[in-house]
Amino acid sequence: MYRALTRNIEVVVEPYYLEDQSDPDDSRYVWGYRIVISNHSDDVVRLVTRYWHITDQNGQVDEVNGPGVVGEQPVLGPGDTYEYSSGCPLDTPSGMMFGHYRMETEEGESFNVAIPAFSLDAPGQVRVLN
Repeated sequence: MYRALTRNIEVVVEPYYLEDQSDPDDSRYVWGYRIVISNHSDDVVRLVTRYWHITDQNGQVDEVNGPGVVGEQPVLGPGDTYEYSSGCPLDTPSGMMFGHYRMETEEGESFNVAIPAFSLDAPGQVRVLN
């Protein structure tokens, strides 16, 4: 698992390879990832947008920006957690992802919360530093 803490908002990521959706003979490798966001602060925050920086083992970069996560803009009060799962296809058997969530307090203050960098490695592959 990978963890990051920004302003007492914790993001934990657990990636996993989706063998049943992958087809190495067709250069298609798919990972799922589960994310848990925990609000350890005293503020109520809303996740407004997400940003992902995805790099495959060849150095090809894909950036993803958009509102919320999985169609939602969750609100987390103090002590609340929010969990979701999503996925990422690559053309190579290895890669990495990182990013941030744009959060907003009830008072209208916006700030970025780091999503830790995490590695995507197909089973049986030689690990590559991305």
